[in-house]
Amino acid sequence: MFRRLALPVLALATIATPRIAAAGDPEFVMKLATVAPEGTPWSEALEKFKKQVWAASKERLKVKVYYGATLGDENETVLSTKRGQIQAVGASTGALASVVTELNMVELPFLFKTEAEADTVLDTILQVPMEKYFRAKGLVLGFWSENGYRSFGTKDGFVTSPAKLKGKKMRAQESPVHTAMYKIYGASAQPIPTTEVFQATKTGVVDGWDQTALYAAAASWHKTVKFYTVSNHIYQPAAIVFNAAWFDKLPSDLQAILLGARKDFQAQSRKAVRKLNKAIIKNLEGDGVKVYTLTAAERATFLPGAQKVRQAWKAKQNPEVQALLGQVEKKLGLK
Repeated sequence: MFRRLALPVLALATIATPRIAAAGDPEFVMKLATVAPEGTPWSEALEKFKKQVWAASKERLKVKVYYGATLGDENETVLSTKRGQIQAVGASTGALASVVTELNMVELPFLFKTEAEADTVLDTILQVPMEKYFRAKGLVLGFWSENGYRSFGTKDGFVTSPAKLKGKKMRAQESPVHTAMYKIYGASAQPIPTTEVFQATKTGVVDGWDQTALYAAAASWHKTVKFYTVSNHIYQPAAIVFNAAWFDKLPSDLQAILLGARKDFQAQSRKAVRKLNKAIIKNLEGDGVKVYTLTAAERATFLPGAQKVRQAWKAKQNPEVQALLGQVEKKLGLK
């Protein structure tokens, strides 16, 4: 059931090698690697993308997809892309921020109240500046995708206030704003790669984690906890990103094909995740996990700590990034 419904965070790595093609062979081959298993909406989207690129390139560019993190975890493939060892990656903004640090602002806790707010900020305020920041790190921002809202999965009760996190060992994505969030709420943040979280939770290395319902179900993380608190504390998009040196050497028509998926793919991935989220939540309950959604009053207890995390991160940035976050805060009505 979960394999059919879940759309996990994508981690897409691409290797494209120009060569003298033999008769019937494509001029370029791209290897796509993703942490998503087969049989998910994300794999279906990738298959459509593969066919679209093949047809639009007139069979000059072939996409080969490798599922289930067979070419590496998110952080590994992001770093490999920066180095040019891999030509492209699709990963969560949390993983991409390990290289493009300015992207951490998107991961700040309790930044967005609604998906509409997130879409507006990403597509208008942040699109052009982030393209520049990616370029400065030798990357090209292709287009945004979707992971969704992260929530808390725990073994021993719902997380209805910061006090409920105090003293807990929580798996944190390998990101400074994620670890800062747990610290401000009194938890012990344990940065652990995505591929190791299931075992770490099952064996008691950590007491819980935060993740989208979609990915938690797809990776069977939900089987390691008894409680899932719908806190929606971090909205986490994903992005497809190319190595700039490789991308710039592609023929212009192939560049246009790869970037041309931006509008359709972006809209489709967001729509798919949001449509499936309610169904996934029900399936969690059907699989023995207790689910609770924070009330407005309970959510409010987290906001002072979230503001401190945001202000502390902002203070460490250069004036340009501070000003950009200021634009985001103004748009969202945050102090």
